[in-house]
Amino acid sequence: MAKDLFSNQASLYAQYRPGYPPGLFEYILQHVKNKQQAWDCATGNGQAAVELAKYFDKVMATDISEKQLQQAQPLENITYSVATAEQTPFADNSFDCITVAQAYHWFKFDAFEQEVKRVAKPGAIVAIWGYSLVVCEDAALNTIINTFYRETVGAYWDKERRYVDEHYTTVPFPYEPLPAKEFQIKVQWNKAQLTGYFNTWSSVQHFIKANGYNPVTELAALIDAAWQGDEYRNFYFPLFIKLGRVQK
Repeated sequence: MAKDLFSNQASLYAQYRPGYPPGLFEYILQHVKNKQQAWDCATGNGQAAVELAKYFDKVMATDISEKQLQQAQPLENITYSVATAEQTPFADNSFDCITVAQAYHWFKFDAFEQEVKRVAKPGAIVAIWGYSLVVCEDAALNTIINTFYRETVGAYWDKERRYVDEHYTTVPFPYEPLPAKEFQIKVQWNKAQLTGYFNTWSSVQHFIKANGYNPVTELAALIDAAWQGDEYRNFYFPLFIKLGRVQK
């Protein structure tokens, strides 16, 4: 069974997690021949599914967290359901495109591959992507964020987090490779939005459980001292993608 690390903070996740740039989907769709049906696996609160729904007749969006799915935006051509990445109720040869956003590192790779080969149409596209640590235009804030990430909660990340730090260069990806491309998720945030985002981290939840207090409280004080006023600042997340074609 995959880990469910996000049910407890599902509403925070929906509020503070960044969306994905339109260029990402345009790049993926260049390689997709037919746009009848897509599967967004580990959809969370449906961020990627909602974008895919603009292009596909139908989108099946699954997650192991019912609480996450309850935060998703309902659309006529999206069907949300609870399922693991490795075992789904879908028929063989169902999908033209399969996507996984910021979740592939949690999967049992071999079992997921078997399920993909079962439910994908021949030649379907598999797109997995993630984003790493948020970067600020302000050097002082970057230092605070990096220290918090690596030192304060560094020991509280699950071991799978290293795949994200390595930009998915070390994950198994047994599909015919297509050219990868890097993107940026750009956001303008105030202090409340930045600290709200940190509260969505699984490492922060692990820290709270182990120590009985929220380390983001102390982090917020450091940010407040370095960030005078409450104007918006520019941030970005480095976004990386692996793209491949299913061979049967």
